[in-house]
Formats: sequence, structure tokens, C-alpha cells
Amino acid sequence: MNISILGPFDAHVAGRRITPTAAKPATLLALLVVERGRTIALDDCIRELWPDRVPRTANAAIHTYISKLRETLTAAAPGMDPKTVLRTRPGGYLLTPHTWSSDQEGFERLTERGHRAAAAGDDAAASVQFRRALALWKGTALSSIETGPLLQRCRVELEERRKAAYARCVAAELRLGLHYELLGELVAQAAADRTDEQLHANLMLALYRVGRRVQALQVYRNLRHQMVTELGLEPSPGVRALQRAILNADSSPHLVGNTAQDRRTA
Repeated sequence: MNISILGPFDAHVAGRRITPTAAKPATLLALLVVERGRTIALDDCIRELWPDRVPRTANAAIHTYISKLRETLTAAAPGMDPKTVLRTRPGGYLLTPHTWSSDQEGFERLTERGHRAAAAGDDAAASVQFRRALALWKGTALSSIETGPLLQRCRVELEERRKAAYARCVAAELRLGLHYELLGELVAQAAADRTDEQLHANLMLALYRVGRRVQALQVYRNLRHQMVTELGLEPSPGVRALQRAILNADSSPHLVGNTAQDRRTA
């Protein structure tokens, strides 16, 4: 089974697409996929498909969707017993594919390599691994399906992992001196996320290092305005220290503080 999660959701078995075209069966399959190897309670399936109002026919509908998914599995791989792949368990269902490949697993494997390389001080290797991991993303995770509370939580967790990988990737590349190369994408990323402190700190540092001190300070002012207006928070100590270093034309701000560690809640 080949699964795409980091963008539009899709699933293939033996080269044949098995993603349902109907919204709720597709959501059910996605839930089984992201919770692979774990029994999903029938109540959780119902809550995911009908988060607002549960119809009286919900139980029967879930059973029908499971039957249709098994029929699709049989059509895609005639020699496979679908009940050994999509198992019925007391009170729920369990997806246990015989073979498995997913972009999510690839992302996690590559980012782990990137984190190990960064921890070892090998910024070049970290950059390569993080860039390979980030290239697996084709948009917002699970973007093609309707999500209830469980899949929405999964989407948020995946996005946080993507942001963390990108932040460490850029930090490694700044240490490699790739300031000019990073400017374009950092500007675009900062415009899309106006309160991400680490992202804006990286942009400030890149601008400063290419001689654009005024623009670097403007990035700080914009960030502070957005944070105070939207969150009621001042930028973290690490970002403020970087702003002061730029104001003082300090020639030694080689690293950006890890503002993720300084994040606070309102």
C-alpha cells in the first residue's frame, strides 16, 4: 500500500488507486491510515465523520463504508484477503497492510537524519536531509478530505513537524553562508506566517548579512506589530537580542537563538 498524506490524501494498492471518491468513506480510510496498527473505536470513527450531528444511521453507514473499502481492496489485489488488511476488532477497526510505504514515514525518516546531522555539527548533511524531507510535501497535509477532530489534530502535528524541520534546515544553511540563496523563500514564508518568530529571526539575520540592515529592522517592527496586535505578546528575548545586535551594527550575530524554546502562551 502506497499512501500520500503530505498534501492531497491518496492511497494505492498494487498500483491501483483505492481512495474513495465520496467524502466520508475517504475520511474514514484516512483515519485508518494515520492510525495504522491501532484499533480505531467505532465511536471515534463516527465522531470523525459527523463531528456536529450524528445521524441515527451512523453505525450502519460505517459498516457499509468498511464493506466497500474491502471490496475495493479485493479489486485492486485479487489475491489478498481484505479482512486480513482491514480487520474488525471488538468495538472498532484496524488497518494492517502487508506492505506499507508513505510520504509521512519518508519525511520522518529524513528529518531524523537531518536532526542527527545538525546535532553532530554537519550542517551540509543536515541541509541535504531536511531539503529531501521538505520536498515530500505537496501542500497542506490531508488537504483533499474533510477532517474531523482526530484528523485535524494529525494535520496540526504534521505541520508543526514541517515547520520545525524547515527552521533547522534554514539555520544550518545560514551557518553555511547561504544568505543570498535563502532570501527569496524566507520573504515568501514570512509573508505567509506573520507571527512565526524563528522564521522572522532567520529572515532578519539573512537580510543583515547581505547588507540590508534597514530591511532587517523593518522585519522586526512588522513582527512585533503582528504579535502585539494578534497575540498580546512581545517578541521573545532571543529575537529582541538579535534586533539589538542589528541596531548596534554588531559584526558577531552568527547564530539565531532558538525562539521556539522561548514561545509563551497568552
